[in-house]
Amino acid sequence: MTALTLSTAAAPGLRADAIVIGVAKDTASKSQSLVVAPGAEAVDKAYDGRLAGVLETLGASGAEGEVTKLPAPSGFKAPIVVAVGLGAQPEKDASFDAEALRRAAGVAARTLAGAKKAAFALPLTEAADAGAVGEGVLLGAYSFDAYKEKGAAKAKNGKAPLAEATLLGGKPRDKAYKAAVERAAAVAEELNRARDLVNTPPNDLNPEAFAAVAQAAAKEHGIKVQVLDEKALTKGGYGGILGVGAGSAAGPRLVKLSYTSSKATKSLAFVGKGITYDSGGISLKPAGHNETMKCDMAGAAAVFAAVVAAARLGLEVNVTGWLALAENMPSGSATRPGDVLRMYSGKTVEVLNTDAEGRLVLADALWAASQEKPDAIIDVATLTGAMMLALGSRTYGVMANDDAFRAAVHEAAEEVGEPAWPMPLPEHLRKGMDSATADIANMGERMGGGLVAGLFLREFVGEGIAWAHLDIAGPAFNEGGPFGYTPKGGTGTAVRTLVRVAELTAAGDLG
Repeated sequence: MTALTLSTAAAPGLRADAIVIGVAKDTASKSQSLVVAPGAEAVDKAYDGRLAGVLETLGASGAEGEVTKLPAPSGFKAPIVVAVGLGAQPEKDASFDAEALRRAAGVAARTLAGAKKAAFALPLTEAADAGAVGEGVLLGAYSFDAYKEKGAAKAKNGKAPLAEATLLGGKPRDKAYKAAVERAAAVAEELNRARDLVNTPPNDLNPEAFAAVAQAAAKEHGIKVQVLDEKALTKGGYGGILGVGAGSAAGPRLVKLSYTSSKATKSLAFVGKGITYDSGGISLKPAGHNETMKCDMAGAAAVFAAVVAAARLGLEVNVTGWLALAENMPSGSATRPGDVLRMYSGKTVEVLNTDAEGRLVLADALWAASQEKPDAIIDVATLTGAMMLALGSRTYGVMANDDAFRAAVHEAAEEVGEPAWPMPLPEHLRKGMDSATADIANMGERMGGGLVAGLFLREFVGEGIAWAHLDIAGPAFNEGGPFGYTPKGGTGTAVRTLVRVAELTAAGDLG
């Protein structure tokens, strides 16, 4: 991963392959002119204060994500200056928000693939800004190249990711700045690990392999781990997970990761959908809908990464992660539409569609998590196409059994830069899942299908426990081009939300 350092050095004398500066739109001006953002004063001075004019001549507007390169001034040890757009200039006395800094740093880091070192002279008014820039750099520099012929040496169109980023204006000896950068590194590294898992081909990441990755990380970071295989799942009565995995030669797993703090007074449970490949089962997906189904374990990847990040950060809250892992395949042993499964909770479910499998594995894991009576449960899942139709490809839905908890989770998501939207759980949709054969069916009304799925999951949450459901079907996997610090492929969506919820819970500030 890209190395991060803080420095008080002046930009002209720093040896680097590039100096990154920020530019913005001056919205106070009728001409919408360009302004050079704070942090780049020394660079602007070297251009005799005319840097904004030069960049405008080159076509720069300050728009978010825009990159303009130009030769560095005489006397600079770096050969080029990279100006990246921050969007609109903040109002007087206000600072650029953290997300603008993250995105700008991410764009610059991706642009500088192949460089050994870059100096980032972006606006740093406080320690949190250094954390945002550092996070953006590390997420933007991400590259998945494990399956390329030349491996890590070649990525990003034949170039290795940026090797080192120095944050100018940072304070290396300041505890707050150091802590912000260390936090950024821990969160970004684990988020990138989640991206790696999502991007790994399903022939190399079945439930057993995913469980092995979790076991290795748990051992490294002092996390207690328990893995239930088919035999243990059968003995325990986990009918949902077993039913989904019944058609595959690769058996299902339920992985429990437990991070505990001796100073904790609160506990959280995170539950992740981990369908390592989703063919739809007997209700086979149509052609054109299978190619990206390796990403159907993105919820479990996010939960796994968040628990490890909590351990690395030493958060004073107990966090348990539940990874419900199965491969959904059609075969002679697969669950059929019309079959009835007896879940871990004891409830029976009539399976009307085997492609509505995520809610089945989550139901077992939610009930298992509920038995430990945590203060709150959050599940994360690439659950429904309906949520993508409702919110698009960059925003995830948040449902909950408690309005205040839903609002708190939504606020945490927005704070860390993960677009989310609160969604309702209309009671009238529950009737559509009534079954003449079983306690409940796994399908209900087609319209509002994402909300129906949330109502199904709510049935398996223990009484009196605050619960939220994050449907990340849209933003979990980016099929388009990269933007900001978001790459093509696995994105690691929800990792930062979960970590922030854990931090706020530890501090007693959630909600």
